[in-house]
Amino acid sequence: MGNQIEQGQIITGKVTGIQPYGAFVALDNGTQGLVHISEITHGFVKDIHEHLQVGEEVKVKVMSINKDEGKISLSIRATEEAKPAAAQPARRLKIDENSEGFNTLKDKLQEWIDQSGENK
Repeated sequence: MGNQIEQGQIITGKVTGIQPYGAFVALDNGTQGLVHISEITHGFVKDIHEHLQVGEEVKVKVMSINKDEGKISLSIRATEEAKPAAAQPARRLKIDENSEGFNTLKDKLQEWIDQSGENK
């Protein structure tokens, strides 16, 4: 493993392999690192093949280096800005005609006081 790579560094590499748990990326100095599936992009990734292809060049950030095990952890999503989630449309609840729906505490307070007096 080359000693030129440092944690926090952003490097361009090439995807050399894809597994269900992540993608292997060859770095400039001949070393290889792993981009875990959770570090591919912001949001949920079901299938890495929908985001990456072998041979594709990617910009990665070096998250950690384990010299003892010879492993480099990389992240693609750390090089990208998080995109806000699409606004969800408001859900409308159907209320039966017999249902009271939502009442404020103020509206219900007197009714509850009256009911509590009846239970004595």
